[in-house]
Parts: sequence; structure tokens; C-alpha cells
Amino acid sequence: MARLVAAGATNQQVVLELFISVKTVQYHLTHVYSKLGIRSHSEPAARFREMPFSE
Repeated sequence: MARLVAAGATNQQVVLELFISVKTVQYHLTHVYSKLGIRSHSEPAARFREMPFSE
């Protein structure tokens, strides 16, 4: 999910890609945003690109 958001995907695009509900995406992103101090949907892409992800 984080990779998709970092690539600029909307919540709806994440839903279609991962076959999960919009509420699931909103739930997880809300918690991630809170932990990272992110306040808007436009901030995560920059923050997530700075983070290393294991393959």
C-alpha cells in the first residue's frame, strides 16, 4: 500500500490494485499518517520515497 501511495496512487487506485476495501485503505493510511505526522494526502509521496522498503 505504501509503495502505491508513494507512487501517487489515489485510495481508489490502491483498492483496485490490492483488492481491499476503501475503508481498509483509509484505516491504515490514517494510522501511518498519524505516526509520521502527515496532515494531507499530498505529503505521503515525498515521505514514503525517503523510506527504504524491503522487496
